[in-house]
Amino acid sequence: MFQIPDHQVAGHKASKGIIGPLIDNSGRFYKPLQSNNRGSKEESFYKKFSSNTEIPNHIRKFFPTYYGTQHIEASDGSGQHPHLVLEDIVSVRTNPSLMDIKMGSRTWYPTASQAYIVKCFKKDSESTSPNLGFRISGFRVYGNEDSGYWKPERNYVAGFDTNDVRIALRRFVSSNSNDLDGESDCAFAQNVYGGPNGVLAQLLMLKKWFEDQTLLHFYSCSILMVYEKIKPNEDRSCVTIKLIDFAHVVDGQGVIDHNFLGGLCSLIKFVSEILDN
Repeated sequence: MFQIPDHQVAGHKASKGIIGPLIDNSGRFYKPLQSNNRGSKEESFYKKFSSNTEIPNHIRKFFPTYYGTQHIEASDGSGQHPHLVLEDIVSVRTNPSLMDIKMGSRTWYPTASQAYIVKCFKKDSESTSPNLGFRISGFRVYGNEDSGYWKPERNYVAGFDTNDVRIALRRFVSSNSNDLDGESDCAFAQNVYGGPNGVLAQLLMLKKWFEDQTLLHFYSCSILMVYEKIKPNEDRSCVTIKLIDFAHVVDGQGVIDHNFLGGLCSLIKFVSEILDN
């Protein structure tokens, strides 16, 4: 009934002796509750968010559907473990391309322990987070039946500088993504990044909300971009944008989330430049 998702590009992946997410054949994604209260905090977020009437309906679509919490056999065979039951974002797609982008110039929340702050500060400072307000955590791109997927190693992605980010965002929408020696052709940039339902339009919609909302601050949250190459006459959305990972969301206390908003504005700038060029 359950299996390890093969589309995961970041986060804790299930492997021998390591507990990780599972999926089923009904379009649901099972995320194990993390330790050190992170799991209970994320569960609390989903419960409160689902019933919060102050969240506009057009913004809810950017968050995975939450179906509750369920105890199932853990992926590492250690027995029953509580899992968040969420919408499997890629279940309706055959060959999805995905990119996970960690948002914010800092990923620790204000009340975190000193040890956690030091850990996050080190990781953030070794990435593009302080300079760009976001970093790419992982991605994979589908080419065709012959070439399959191209997915760079996590250690390689972790070392990205600003120019590497620009190249990765171009490669993500190119037909020659696995040609590391050639220049990315950005063949799908207009279909994926542009248009009324493309990445840029959806990011601008999120930006408008984040410019006003003071309910929540989304520390260490990611934006997941998903698309699939489709035929011109197919009547379905090409691009999905979702916010994921909410273990460190805190009360906004009436203040705008400038940490997330700054990264979002920066990401919008990078995407816009690709479309303009």
